[in-house]
Amino acid sequence: MREQIYFVILLLIVRGAIQQVKGHIEKPLSGIAIHKTTFDLNEQAHVKASPTVLGSNGQHSEHVLVEFSSLYPSDDDWIGVFSPADFMASTCPGDNKQQMVSRPRVCSAPIKFQYANFSSPRYNSTGIGSLKLQLINQRSDFSVALFSGGLLNPKLVAVSNKVSFENPNAPVYPRLALGKERNEMTVTWTSGYAPDVAEPVIEWGFKGGKRKRSPAETLTFKRDDLCGAPARTVGWRDPGYIHTSFLKDLWPSSKYTYKVGHRLSHGGAFVWSKEYHFKSSPFPGQDSLQRVVIFGDMGKAEVDGSNDYNSIQRSSLNTTTQLIKDLKRTDAVFHIGDICYASGYLSQWDQFTAQIEPIASTVPYMIASGNHERDWPYSGSFYQGVDSGGECGVPAETMFYVPNQNRDKLWYSSDYGMFRFCVADTEQDWREGTDQYKFIEHCFASVNRKKQPWLIFLAHRVLGYSSTEFYAKTGHFAEPFGRVHLEKLWKKYKVDIAVYGHAHNYERTCPVYQSSCKTYEKTNYKSPMDGTIHVVAGGGGAHLADFSEQQPSWSLFRDYDHGYVKLTAVDRSSLVFEYKKSSDGRVHDSFKISREYRYVSAYGVDSCPATTHAT
Repeated sequence: MREQIYFVILLLIVRGAIQQVKGHIEKPLSGIAIHKTTFDLNEQAHVKASPTVLGSNGQHSEHVLVEFSSLYPSDDDWIGVFSPADFMASTCPGDNKQQMVSRPRVCSAPIKFQYANFSSPRYNSTGIGSLKLQLINQRSDFSVALFSGGLLNPKLVAVSNKVSFENPNAPVYPRLALGKERNEMTVTWTSGYAPDVAEPVIEWGFKGGKRKRSPAETLTFKRDDLCGAPARTVGWRDPGYIHTSFLKDLWPSSKYTYKVGHRLSHGGAFVWSKEYHFKSSPFPGQDSLQRVVIFGDMGKAEVDGSNDYNSIQRSSLNTTTQLIKDLKRTDAVFHIGDICYASGYLSQWDQFTAQIEPIASTVPYMIASGNHERDWPYSGSFYQGVDSGGECGVPAETMFYVPNQNRDKLWYSSDYGMFRFCVADTEQDWREGTDQYKFIEHCFASVNRKKQPWLIFLAHRVLGYSSTEFYAKTGHFAEPFGRVHLEKLWKKYKVDIAVYGHAHNYERTCPVYQSSCKTYEKTNYKSPMDGTIHVVAGGGGAHLADFSEQQPSWSLFRDYDHGYVKLTAVDRSSLVFEYKKSSDGRVHDSFKISREYRYVSAYGVDSCPATTHAT
């Protein structure tokens, strides 16, 4: 039986590899056959990285200058950055003891790479080149290596000196999330400090007011907690320690400042991050301007251009840049799956949290589970693909906090002022009769529409409507069984908007039920709509997906471009929807929902369970 399981997994991996070669490579590090590295070290070749000590002023990212030379330069030569710096070993985890050899081996993929002639056009003739690469604090030292032979047959030619941050264990990359209670905010961060070495702590309080200190919980995971390659082999990298503190009894819509840190066990000294700030959630039903950004499938990027031979790069940076520019007019962010596309190369999670730090440290950054976080055969995922690269949800569930009841079941409800968000996990079974189906219905049924009139459904895969080509070819125009099981719930509980990722484009439907538009109005809707507006917002940064040639009647607006959506609750009677492009931050599609108060009251009564004086 075990042999059959391994054979199935192998077939899936091979099929995925073939699809990648034929199509678009969205995981750059997977294109390096690092396990095939041979050694051609040459004393006359060299690599030098400077400065050797980074972060002397407390910063957690810094550029290094990499200078290198080779006697036999070629177009295929490339530079790889490795961390930890000692990346060669006599054996690799998982080696068959009968096949062990004494020669050195490279057991881990680089954390980033670039071709040697990227910024040195004369490298091929002179054999001399240089690169400026950005390094972030990732709890270990670094070394830089020069390879020949291209990415598929790498030959190690030279290795640089070591480079390290002044304090590689420092607390870094805080990320906020809404808690389980309305007056709670959680703060999660990463460090190299084990709890028995340094106690995690957060210092926080009203802006300009008295501070207090709160403890934090600590999580981590090991190689064996993951499900397969590359996450357990060449993609493995120690994740460090993930700390989460729960800030409770917050005053609504109030400004707080905080800093995260550690109290060293020996000596009692504190190591602190810089100071950050956030605004607490409004009171449920509070009549104030509330703005939420939603998108999926963003991925990560490299500002120095490394790893950059696919379109996931610049668009991801564009989305991040636009969100930072609009941060003062944003109250929360929902990233609905396919988060950083690490797909088994764990170093990329650190780089993603560093990329979004200006956003996630200031407003709640909520996530949903996507196929590139969760899917792996026989791991409990609904789909038996290999898109997670062996991660099977573990890094995502550890690196980010969400207010769910079970860490492995990434579905949850989240309230923000006049919004109720019901977040599904499409990578686990949602069909009628399952625990998740019961959760979805309870999330819809339990909301008080008098206080939270705007009911929003979020999920990664499209469970509603999409005319993306790969969905249209199935004939379902969505995930099979999606509408079959859930559309009656959207109808019964009058869900206003459903937003999905997975399809890398933007699309908006009319208020639709059973594939029929309930109105053909396009920009100004009045309640009751008698249908749900379905939106695909999967253009956060990954390569774009084509639409079907014919546009269905329920599809009002399609855009083959990168972007994100923004919901603004003006008050309990007015909601504004905007689609903005990542390239310019401008609004390219919008509509408004207006609702008279009598309908809000009716929703509230309909959604409450029946009660009697006896109960």
